[in-house]
Amino acid sequence: MRTLIASLAGAAVALAALTPAPLPLPTPTLSPMPDDSAFGSRLSLDPYSDARRAADQLTASGDSTAASLVEQIASQPTAVWLGDWYSPTVLLSVIQRQLRASSAQGGTPVFVTYAVPDRDCGGYSAGGFTAEDYLDWNRRVAAALAGSHAVVLIEPDSLAMLSSAKCAGVADTRLPLIRSAVDILGAAGLVTYLDGGNARWLTPDAQAAYLRAAGIAGARGFFTNVSNFDATQTERDYAGKVSSRVGWKHFVIDVSRNGNGWTGGWCNPPGAALGQNPQITESSATKLDALLWVKHPGASDGECDGGPPAGAWYEAAAEALVRGRSAVP
Repeated sequence: MRTLIASLAGAAVALAALTPAPLPLPTPTLSPMPDDSAFGSRLSLDPYSDARRAADQLTASGDSTAASLVEQIASQPTAVWLGDWYSPTVLLSVIQRQLRASSAQGGTPVFVTYAVPDRDCGGYSAGGFTAEDYLDWNRRVAAALAGSHAVVLIEPDSLAMLSSAKCAGVADTRLPLIRSAVDILGAAGLVTYLDGGNARWLTPDAQAAYLRAAGIAGARGFFTNVSNFDATQTERDYAGKVSSRVGWKHFVIDVSRNGNGWTGGWCNPPGAALGQNPQITESSATKLDALLWVKHPGASDGECDGGPPAGAWYEAAAEALVRGRSAVP
């Protein structure tokens, strides 16, 4: 079973030490979007990403070769992950600085919530809030993002993983929590997508059943391939089948590391490569809204194949992803 970003407590502590108390957030100046648009005209770039810091440090140290490789990651928009590794004060600071950056760029920020109880069901990315605290946390996130036109990807793996034996008994608690999160975030004017798994995980019928139970009716749609490696066309075909079973909802695909498609492993696999650059694809002819970098290229999947803990910057893997990149658009 694949894993996702999780062990960020050390980074959160460092950020807390460097980040001043949150200031009142000015009203974002993002251009109004049409009612049928989720992403507007551009995706916003995260100027605080691990890749950005690594590229700057490599440049300062004089390692221009490595810096040029990592710059290919740092220069592209990536999603911003929010979870239980942030204290309430740091959470607000992270959201505020991202919204300020997005506003200055005139772009749409993409956030990921990753704090559901029993996250990863005991895997490398285990954690999450208690059921009692989870909805209050979502209200805090919603209040901080209200009016920002932000896109929120709700809890990667949270639905597809319910089919696993290690998640036995989790669905009864999780599905109502996800439904409530959809309502809370949607009431703040945010665009939401739910976990759609990937083409190699569940059948379209099984995934659609979980999506309906989790409140897909109240969301914009669903996401697929997060932290995974399936080729884009494979995921488009799969997502189209799922969409047809949930009222033709829209979807987005994580293409951050799928340049070489599935190579047979999910945890820091050799042979993986960067996929297409993130791009908005909204049109009247398709339900595919965007190709995104949700998983951060260069973030470890976990302590496997020589990698550091899940979510930690893995320089060797980042450079390998760039070097292995296929000739994709």
